[in-house]
Amino acid sequence: MYTDVSLLIDGSWRPAVSGKTMAVLNPATGDAIGSVAHAEKSDLDLALSAAQKGFELWRKVSAFDRYKVMRKAADNLRADADATATKMTMEQGKPRGEAKMEVLAGADIIDWFAEEGRRTYGRTIPARADGIYQLEIKQPVGPVAAFTPWNFPINQAVRKISAAVATGCSIIIKGPEETPASCAALVDAFVKAGLPPGVINLVFGVPAEISAYLIPHPVIRKISFTGSTAVGKQLAMLAGAHMKRVTMELGGHAPAVVFADADLDAAAKMLSAAKFRNAGQVCVSPTRFMVQKPAYDEFMGKFVNAAKAVKVGDGMEDGTRMGPLAHARRLDAMEALVSDAVAKGAKVETGGRRIGNKGYFFEPTVLSNVPHSARIMNEEPFGPIALVAPFDSFDDAVTEANRLSYGLAAYAYTRSAKTAAALGQSIESGMVTINHLGLALPEVPFGGVKDSGYGTEGGADALEAYLVTKFVTQMNA
Repeated sequence: MYTDVSLLIDGSWRPAVSGKTMAVLNPATGDAIGSVAHAEKSDLDLALSAAQKGFELWRKVSAFDRYKVMRKAADNLRADADATATKMTMEQGKPRGEAKMEVLAGADIIDWFAEEGRRTYGRTIPARADGIYQLEIKQPVGPVAAFTPWNFPINQAVRKISAAVATGCSIIIKGPEETPASCAALVDAFVKAGLPPGVINLVFGVPAEISAYLIPHPVIRKISFTGSTAVGKQLAMLAGAHMKRVTMELGGHAPAVVFADADLDAAAKMLSAAKFRNAGQVCVSPTRFMVQKPAYDEFMGKFVNAAKAVKVGDGMEDGTRMGPLAHARRLDAMEALVSDAVAKGAKVETGGRRIGNKGYFFEPTVLSNVPHSARIMNEEPFGPIALVAPFDSFDDAVTEANRLSYGLAAYAYTRSAKTAAALGQSIESGMVTINHLGLALPEVPFGGVKDSGYGTEGGADALEAYLVTKFVTQMNA
């Protein structure tokens, strides 16, 4: 079912000008399953010209008519959910059920932004004198350059595309080379819905070369990036040098705080599901588990048992709950982080090793007694490794939760309303979910603080980054 992936430029699916392609691998086997076109400067010039033309056309289309096209795109995505999910599992590795949920959630995101785009209201400001009108109006910022990752090839791209299209912008998406087919299926849903040529353009290639060319280009007026903190800082500096508006959704190292009064069964069940989802390759994945001492042993037993019960395998096989890591580099990173932690005194409660010698499988892993000097206590692991430690007091938990420069997501479990309220105020994070898993719905904010970025790609505020505010004042003649 897997097909080679082309570029989309000015409404046409086409190969790169040079004819270059890159291999796409199945992480469950390590074998090539197809190829993706490799864009270079000549392709980017065509995409920039198309985006400028598309913007001049699309900005004049009413919000209501943009809404209708987007709703068709959402329906198209749902109609092809099974085929798209299969492609995603083949190229990314996640269980097919998770892949289909991502596709369907992407359609919901399109629907939500379509509706919200009809409500980008301005306002009238009371004037100081008769006969004067003071108007605040919202206008699209212009062509957007967006850079999306491989871990959620639809979920991340759809937020950027939907916000741009809903507000009247055009967009060039630099899609993920590791997982191009599912991203291309998302874009094709918009094309088949009747989106005019040039409004969406999709390219693949060497990420550093594409970002270095697109971000400074005068056609581009806004940047959106999802990825690592290190790369995000470089792109933000480049964008700042050219006064480009930026949204950054970067890395995380999420704390998960479990108090002694929590429902430990629920906490272990939900946190294990969140930790091992997509093999831990999730920016909001809980990583540093802090458990109040009276509950530590009981929670640890429940959590380790949950980790051991996770069935790891090919995402296309029935019953698989965790697929492979995305590529060999992630395997090397997991092995290095575990080795470093153990060398510094950490205890492996379960897991810690590669599974087999074919594909990129790694055991669900739980470490205890991990010192702060270990790399994994300071670097985002982006894999199926949980670090569990005891704590004494509320202040101790908050201090550890806020220790790092990351601030994307945080989790907490307690039956105390007072403790829950205090946590929501005290933890330095863009998102805090307490007693349930409530992140990433279309209608709620999605973004971080500190080194985890700025801006949001969810909720009503997400549209503001794609709009400029213009003030018009007029006196009647």
